[in-house]
Order: sequence, then structure tokens, then C-alpha cells
Amino acid sequence: MTPDDPDLAARAALARARDAARAKGLRTARPGTRPGRTLRRHDGVAFEAAPGHGTGRDPAPVGNALETLATQLGWKQPLSVGGVIGRWREVVGDQIADHCTPETFAEGVLVVRADSTAWATQIRLLAPQLDRRLAEEVGEGVVTSIQVLGPGGPTWRKGPRVAPGGRGPRDTYG
Repeated sequence: MTPDDPDLAARAALARARDAARAKGLRTARPGTRPGRTLRRHDGVAFEAAPGHGTGRDPAPVGNALETLATQLGWKQPLSVGGVIGRWREVVGDQIADHCTPETFAEGVLVVRADSTAWATQIRLLAPQLDRRLAEEVGEGVVTSIQVLGPGGPTWRKGPRVAPGGRGPRDTYG
């Protein structure tokens, strides 16, 4: 190699630029050269590069990006339970879905309401099979118990106050 070699001159210029950058405390490697690396945007927000997308600037499928976000924020279980509630008919079958609807899910307890007391009893008897089916869909231990409610009756309460010792609607008809 001669001192007039253009490749040698370019390498020397690059080495000088890297040294100057290091002296200023700047990074000299391209961001994202290692997989699973934490990256920062220009506004300082940190995020993980998507798996298989090392720089964080490469396009990634929306599904992968949302899955990564849900994992980072701890939304995996609530999203899976929400998916089951949204697909209730597919999960439990047409016959049960015609007579039973999910109401709430909180702290591992799934509350479902049946449209008659007979169906509420039937769902209570089917709870072990329903629990197994839910474990297949959302994972073991996410749904810890199933609470079955019967149909709700009419309420006679018209305000926040209740008379102590009252016997309910019987008192109205004297």
C-alpha cells in the first residue's frame, strides 16, 4: 500500500473521526448492532428493538410490535382474557353462549350471568369443563374461579337510603 492509496486515506479519516467522537463522549457504533438492545428516540424515550429488527428503525409487523408492547407493559393476561370474552361463543359453544354471558373478570374471578336459574345450576355443574377450556385459551392459573349468577330480579330501590328492618316490596301492599 502506498500513502496515496484512497482506501488507506479513507480508513485513516474514519479512525480520526471515531477518535474525535469518543473524545466528545459520543457513540461510535451504529445503534442496534446487538439484538435485544434498548434504544432511545430523539426525545429520550427508551424502547426495546423488536426481535429480528436490530436497529429499531426497520419496519416491523404491527402484530409483533403490539405483542412486544403488551409484554413490556404486563398486558398479556388481561388481553388474553379480553380476547376470550370477545370470542365467548367460540370458546364455550353455541348452547352455553345462548344462555350465559360473561359480565366481569377481576383478580382471577370470571363472573358469568345465566338467563335462568336452571341454566345457572347447569353452568355451575359444567364449571370444571369450562375451567379447563378457559385454561387452554388463556393459560393455566389466569382464571382462578368462575362465579355464576342467576337472572337479576327487578329492584324496588329508588334511592340511596333504605329503611332498616324493612321487608322489601311486601311492605308496599300492606
